[in-house]
Amino acid sequence: MHLANLFALEQHLANLRRSCNRLEWLAEAIDFECFRDCLTASLGYDNRPQGCRPPFDPVLMLKILFLQTRNNPSDRNTEIMVRDWSAWLQFLGLPIGADTPDEC
Repeated sequence: MHLANLFALEQHLANLRRSCNRLEWLAEAIDFECFRDCLTASLGYDNRPQGCRPPFDPVLMLKILFLQTRNNPSDRNTEIMVRDWSAWLQFLGLPIGADTPDEC
């Protein structure tokens, strides 16, 4: 890795935050956490069988559905965009390289 590129990603994310990022504005304007209890109860997160793979966070999935509704990508393209677009990662509150839902 070149030394000049050592902080390139950090600088890129800082520039993104300074720009007019509508997703960042939405994340601040809408309290998605207020839906957690309703989503958890409705989706049966408390009643899942033992030994199953844990489901993804219900608020994360709500935010992904919000992005899909707003942008209309296929499930496959949504998976790619969640992993690739730094603005989407920031909106979802995910670090780079985090496990993300797949198209299945």
